[in-house]
Amino acid sequence: MMLKVDNLSKSFGRLKAVDDISFDIKKGEIFGLLGENGAGKTTTIKMLATLLRPDNGSIALNGEDVWRNRYLARQNMAIVSQEMNLEYELTVYEALHTYCLLRNKRNAKKEIENMLERLNIADKRNERTGALSGGQKRRVMTARALLSGAGMIFMDEPTIGLDPMIRREMWDIINSIKAEGRSILLTTHYTDEAEYLCGRVAIMEKGRIIHMNTPDSLINQAGTYALDINGTGQAKTMLFSDSLLLNDYLSVHNFEEYRVRRTKLEDVLISYGKSA
Repeated sequence: MMLKVDNLSKSFGRLKAVDDISFDIKKGEIFGLLGENGAGKTTTIKMLATLLRPDNGSIALNGEDVWRNRYLARQNMAIVSQEMNLEYELTVYEALHTYCLLRNKRNAKKEIENMLERLNIADKRNERTGALSGGQKRRVMTARALLSGAGMIFMDEPTIGLDPMIRREMWDIINSIKAEGRSILLTTHYTDEAEYLCGRVAIMEKGRIIHMNTPDSLINQAGTYALDINGTGQAKTMLFSDSLLLNDYLSVHNFEEYRVRRTKLEDVLISYGKSA
């Protein structure tokens, strides 16, 4: 087990930002945290990365409590944050080289060059990071995390604000990290991203984990058939677990416009939100 979280909680005054959550992440697994803004995802990552001390609960990385030896724990974890936290006056190569020095990797020139090639930013090596596009900055931040050699990588909204093509390229990079046997905790608002990348996902709401399973299992539990109904003054989607139930429903309702399709993870999140 790469990461094990037990009964983790964090409050800010009267606000319970994270409320008694537990989960684990296996080696070589991409584990997704889903939920709306304010659900507690970023606070959770900050605690896991030892940037914020929890009020209660435990966090173990490779079986060792991260708060007993934060320095040792941080040697085996890296973060790709939601914020663009690059030194914009440095070139791409300088930014990666400086990071390697901070990680006590003093002979990393070849490794940096290989990473620039792998993430398709070799032609940007001498450009200042502040002049890069959003997608290129995300690649530099990801390269920095990979150069750490960490087995546990936290990625907080790594594709936010990127156009669809660049997002897909980032998905390939994230899958390649998994293929190396590294573990990833991924937070995202893009449910298609979670459905494509994650072996398991946890849905957070008001600081608590309300559901946790594989994307396919969550979809099956909610209902594999989605019925989109239009022309009723307000569009709505209903989920059905069985085609017979769906057909029975349609036989007694005369909808002018409707569509039947496979349920997506986005439908599941919306249905859970409505039932909360």
